[in-house]
Amino acid sequence: MINEMTLRRQAVLGLVIRSYSEKGQPVGSKSFVETYGLGISAATIRNEMAALEEMGYLTHPHTSAGRIPTEQGYRYFVEYLVGETELPMPEQLMIRHQFHQARVELDQWVRLAVAVLAHTTRKAALATSPRSFQSKFKHLELISLRDTVVLMVLVLMGGTVKQQMLTLDEPVEQETLSRLSNQLNEQFKGLTAGQINTLAAELPALGRQVARIIGQAIASVDGQAEEHLYRDGLIHILDEPEFSEGDQVRQMVQTLEGPSLATIVTAAAQPLEIGGVQVLIGGEGRWNEFSDLALILSRYGVEGGASGLLGVIGPLRMTYDRTIGAVRLVSRLMSDLVSEWYE
Repeated sequence: MINEMTLRRQAVLGLVIRSYSEKGQPVGSKSFVETYGLGISAATIRNEMAALEEMGYLTHPHTSAGRIPTEQGYRYFVEYLVGETELPMPEQLMIRHQFHQARVELDQWVRLAVAVLAHTTRKAALATSPRSFQSKFKHLELISLRDTVVLMVLVLMGGTVKQQMLTLDEPVEQETLSRLSNQLNEQFKGLTAGQINTLAAELPALGRQVARIIGQAIASVDGQAEEHLYRDGLIHILDEPEFSEGDQVRQMVQTLEGPSLATIVTAAAQPLEIGGVQVLIGGEGRWNEFSDLALILSRYGVEGGASGLLGVIGPLRMTYDRTIGAVRLVSRLMSDLVSEWYE
């Protein structure tokens, strides 16, 4: 049947996409046979390409007899032909070493993630900081500064650190503050703002005052606007031949640097679980800004705790297997780092 996806047609489609992704040139039947030497005649390959074109997986520019993939062809390739790809082991080891060398600072982790993805894939990369829908208490330090003025250092699970100056009702010695910190660290670990506010009523006056401030600080984190989107590698996109014209460059910069990108990324990642990978090709009919782009996303973090997003943006013509492998690896490394905050 002309519309049946046979194993041979799968192989032809996969090789056409890989060749076009690497060289950027339409693939003809003669060059296909010369390149891959599959023991199949050019006429047979030509027939298979024609069948794939009729099925909607390939098309051909008016000026060329060769074929190029369609959005539908890329989607089929990603869903059925890519598989569980991994980067070559030397690259994996180099990337792991970079993360092991990073300081234990959340902001640096996220910046490193986008830098590594942009360098490895030669595409634009993005990431958000890990956040919890409901932030949870991890650790507290109370430091006496003078009289009734105290510095509160509050650490939340997921890495958020809040520093706040407190004015207590009366002077309190450092020994008392340290004792209270230890008590609250034991009592509040893993609790949300609401749970802390409930327990505050049962505490003595000083503990009650500090607990309510902790609850307010955590609630303010939960109520913050959408997380900051880190970006890197825009220059790689602008080097692509697909975006060589002035209008195309302008639209590309507006898309990648504009405020709508965060909204699109968040919406596209809704079904993702930790470690999952989502591939958005051509905007999927929902986002016109991405009509000429592919977005590969992953969610990293801790199940039931803090999580963030990271990914790669590029033209539809990209090496999907390598890019997916890079996104998957960096997502795993970021999840490992975030999980350390929960131990």
